[in-house]
Amino acid sequence: MKDALAGLAREARLDRVDREWAFDGAAGRGVTVAILDSGIEADHHAVHGRVLEQVAVELRDGDPVVVKDEAGDLFGHGTACGGLIVDLAPEIELISVRVLGSDLRGRGAAFLGGLEWAIDRGVDVVNLSLSSKSEVLFADFHEVVDRAYFAGVTLVSAANNAPGASYPSLFSSVVSVAAHEEPDPWSWYYNPRPPVEFGAWGVDVPIAWKDGGSTVATGNSFAAPQIAALAALLRSKHRGLTPFEIKAVLAATADVPTPD
Repeated sequence: MKDALAGLAREARLDRVDREWAFDGAAGRGVTVAILDSGIEADHHAVHGRVLEQVAVELRDGDPVVVKDEAGDLFGHGTACGGLIVDLAPEIELISVRVLGSDLRGRGAAFLGGLEWAIDRGVDVVNLSLSSKSEVLFADFHEVVDRAYFAGVTLVSAANNAPGASYPSLFSSVVSVAAHEEPDPWSWYYNPRPPVEFGAWGVDVPIAWKDGGSTVATGNSFAAPQIAALAALLRSKHRGLTPFEIKAVLAATADVPTPD
């Protein structure tokens, strides 16, 4: 019995959960964050040289194949997400997994293949500022999301900007994020009425963009990276935290809305 109990010893305990315990002194060191998106402009000043690896997912006879990415960001969206993450977690390492094209569209099979690759790669956090409406791929996404959860990989997914079911943000093990308008990346809220569980700054957000540029944009796509960065900070300071515990800490340290 003692041997069995010894196997339950935790690397990190949640005896006291507040923002000081959760984040103080954390900068993301030792944590890898994969961004499934349109690619990342690795030399953009906003990502501060934190891009460790760049791959792209191609479909060959319908099957996803991961290859080295030479093109970088085809749209600007992935660079925006990367810049937001690095801004909050400056010592993380980014891995770009390009699954979207120059029109910011992609195939569900490529999305799924890129997510599987990132999980097998052993990243700590995956930012998914994209979604799939494919009912055909529902079961496949569900299986991969579960595999990520049990592998200790935290998935942070933007909710769809338009009403309607989309995946994987609706799966319970995923950290799902929508936008609020408070201009502060350290302001986030927990929604006790899922499926979307967290709100972060996503209205009029200054973001990096293609060709070394910048702009201001609105959308759940830009709220999710801020929660992904917080998850990375937690993982860097408390290496033993599981995806379930990371979500619990984010909920425990969220802001409490003030009634009007």
